[in-house]
Amino acid sequence: MIDLRTLREDPDRLRASQRARGEDDSVVDKLLDLDERRRSALTGFESLRAEQKSLGKSVSKAQGDDKAALLARAKELAAGVKAAEAEAERLAAELDEVLQTVPNIVEAEAPPGGEDDYVVLETHGEPRTFDFEPKDHLELGELLDAIDMERGAKVSGSRFFFLKGVGARLQLGLLNMAMQHAIAHGFVPMITPVLVKPETMQGTGFHVAHDKEIYRLPEDDLYLVGTSEVSLAGYHAQEILAADQLPLRYAGWSSCFRREAGSYGKDTRGIIRVHQFDKVEMFSYCRPEEAREEHQRLLGWEKEMLAAIEVPYRVIDTAAGDLGMSAARKFDCEAWIPTQGRYRELTSTSNCTEFQARRLGVRYRDKDGKPQHLATLNGTLATTRWIVAILENHQQADGSVVVPAALRPYVGLDVLEPPK
Repeated sequence: MIDLRTLREDPDRLRASQRARGEDDSVVDKLLDLDERRRSALTGFESLRAEQKSLGKSVSKAQGDDKAALLARAKELAAGVKAAEAEAERLAAELDEVLQTVPNIVEAEAPPGGEDDYVVLETHGEPRTFDFEPKDHLELGELLDAIDMERGAKVSGSRFFFLKGVGARLQLGLLNMAMQHAIAHGFVPMITPVLVKPETMQGTGFHVAHDKEIYRLPEDDLYLVGTSEVSLAGYHAQEILAADQLPLRYAGWSSCFRREAGSYGKDTRGIIRVHQFDKVEMFSYCRPEEAREEHQRLLGWEKEMLAAIEVPYRVIDTAAGDLGMSAARKFDCEAWIPTQGRYRELTSTSNCTEFQARRLGVRYRDKDGKPQHLATLNGTLATTRWIVAILENHQQADGSVVVPAALRPYVGLDVLEPPK
């Protein structure tokens, strides 16, 4: 949720952010109007209530006709106080409802535009030149008896799959390596819930009433998470953290669930875009003034993991119109996929500034002991999709796949070979 003080002091900043996202900037005037009316109604309510309290003291001392007149006025005031309070509450609720729909203010450095308007910041490694026709990840997965899409569809429907044998070992090894990498950098490992309450999902920045990507269990009014970011953002909801604890860093391991609504016909082959996958996600709570530096740290740790699996990749600065609701800025790391001849996203890291913390009531005490909202950030450290890049970039002519050296201790194999 955006800060009302920022809105009042610099409304043009939100207008510029809305335009950069491709959103309607007239919401700024609506918010300013609601905020002014709410504050005016609150002032009126407090004035009437003060008069009511003062009159109450006078009634006890008055007698005769004076007392009767004061009682009549007290009755009028009681009705006026009740009406003024109701109006202030109504306007506060309306303001909050509009605020819930307004995305975070984009950092000025984020590129404007939509999905295709990203800026490439850096490129690492060169795409491999094959002396044979490379196979795609699904063909390799089937040769290795590592991926079974057919039985996944039989059991659960389209875009579900089984990882088996060396496929399961590869994912477990990859995620274990990611978790150990996070622990080495001071993250607390977490196995997180995958079902959350609506207020947790909404507080993180997902619109539960309109987001078609989210799976919901209506009988329980619970939602399946698409990332452990949701559970980790809610972990300290309505808490005041000690300043000397910051930054607090967690690494969440969870299964993730996405309906992939609106993606029909896209990436239907293999495990690039599926309904269920596993992920290790970094999550950080820090002081707002330290958020940009922390964002660079998260990106650095992602790059270390990508270097460890030895795949060519690039880092992009995501355009404002392609940012999620909570993100003020986002960097993606995209790996080269040989059979597609292009880069595909493997990681993303977002600086959500105070947006999520304000919605979830997560604060810390500053040097004067005053509660302040802190910043939250997130970043992917490994996920099922990484298997695609590993298989394709490290394949051999006979269908075997060389396991990257850093990953071998976690997988227990140097080479993944087709069964005899």
